[in-house]
Amino acid sequence: MASTLNKSVTLGTHGVTFDEVIAVARHGAKVTISPASVAAMNASRAFIESYAAGGVPVYGVSTGFGALANRHIDVKDRTQLQKSLIRSHAAGVGPAVEQEVVRALMFLRLRTMASGRTGVRVALAQTYADFLNANITPVVPEFGSLGCSGDLAPLSHCALAMMGEGRVHDASGKEVAALDAIKAAGLKPIGLEAKEGLALINGTDGMLGMLIMACADLAALCTVADITAAMSIEGLLGTDRVFAPDLHAPLRPQVGQAVSAANIYALLQGSGIVASHLENDSRVQDAYSLRCAPQVAGAVRDTIEYASTIAQRELSSSIDNPVVLPDGRIESNGNFHGAPVGYVLDFLAIAAADLGSMAERRTDRALDQHRSSGLPPFLAHDPGVDSGLMIAQYTQAGLVSENKRLASPASVDSIPSSAMQEDHVSMGWSAARKLRKVVENLARILAIELVTSARAIEFRTGLMPSPATARVVKELRMVVPGVGPDRFLSPELEAAVILVQSGKVVAAAKEVIKDLR
Repeated sequence: MASTLNKSVTLGTHGVTFDEVIAVARHGAKVTISPASVAAMNASRAFIESYAAGGVPVYGVSTGFGALANRHIDVKDRTQLQKSLIRSHAAGVGPAVEQEVVRALMFLRLRTMASGRTGVRVALAQTYADFLNANITPVVPEFGSLGCSGDLAPLSHCALAMMGEGRVHDASGKEVAALDAIKAAGLKPIGLEAKEGLALINGTDGMLGMLIMACADLAALCTVADITAAMSIEGLLGTDRVFAPDLHAPLRPQVGQAVSAANIYALLQGSGIVASHLENDSRVQDAYSLRCAPQVAGAVRDTIEYASTIAQRELSSSIDNPVVLPDGRIESNGNFHGAPVGYVLDFLAIAAADLGSMAERRTDRALDQHRSSGLPPFLAHDPGVDSGLMIAQYTQAGLVSENKRLASPASVDSIPSSAMQEDHVSMGWSAARKLRKVVENLARILAIELVTSARAIEFRTGLMPSPATARVVKELRMVVPGVGPDRFLSPELEAAVILVQSGKVVAAAKEVIKDLR
């Protein structure tokens, strides 16, 4: 899913798109609230105010929270109830999560408010929009959410900032007191009224925002993986025959597999290296890490598609507890439970870890003189004097091993909380946090394969790579030098990582293959 540079996003009463979430989270798109949403919020707020003034027990309006839900709260204490909720629940610890995560979280909570099902005032929703538009980002500690009753602690840290309390990063990125940033931006803190504190924290917004960004990043990395696989196949004198269209969709109609096979097949068209050994190669079949590349990368693509379906459903949801229904009823529910999101976050981590594992196997094969079809040991300039890319593979292997550990699902765990009232939780926030690390590591793993496969291709002297892979090698050589005596390797690998993450590797290949997916 490609991100967008939308300059503004208007929130209505229905869902938003992946691109809109990414535009706000990563690219600073401005946010406005539609007249339809204003009307819907005003209508549901009228119901809340009537309940708040009366004596009918309504969870979170006239009662306490969690295991304290049976405690009746006097009318005079109901505003304080909301403030106390936010202050007590803003209990996270650890380093601050990334700005894009917080912005996604705030935007998605605002989207739910704009649905008109939470009962908040328009002024509160506008405060969230004002914070986003002024690029004021609450400091949200990494640890604190169990992914049930919503991402309570992370969302509470955001709500606290709206009250003028806690810490934020201002538009320049400096950490300051929330009240100071609010005043500097010409804004005012907002006081919370009946139900509003609860409405600000009962959502899956943090884990959902991270899921959406991970889907976008992984989709792009699947294309990178197809490119580096094609380059490794060239460098290792593999065949392109196994990627022919009639060996995929007609025989095994897996959608993602067909896409990756088509990519690799197109990338290898016109390769003088592949053509040089087609007629006299004694090998019957290539190793699995070459031959089965589209089966693995394609399965990752299909996993992303499934995860995206779950995320899109969540984007069309109004997650709150209690929720205000169109007829004025206020009903408790369990829609804040993060299981649907947590499961696919874990599923993606498993798939991404395996994609990196296969890439590392291709790198290792290229560095092993016994399996590399005539390449020098470790692709060294002067083997023995030089170690070449020997330790680059160590780094890659370490990243693969780290991803295998992180692929252990978080959602199978549950620690009861709130005096056993909340006796089953999703751990979706934890699943999202580790997935971000898996995605980051995968980009590094593929960057190392990129460096390795480019060097392998260049060692095939006298033979021309395909036009597409040659263009990618040319792009890489703008930041990473080619074959030569050993040199400080870390900066070159980091430069390759930046190249992968920037989208330039895919863009270079698309200059030759326009329909690369």
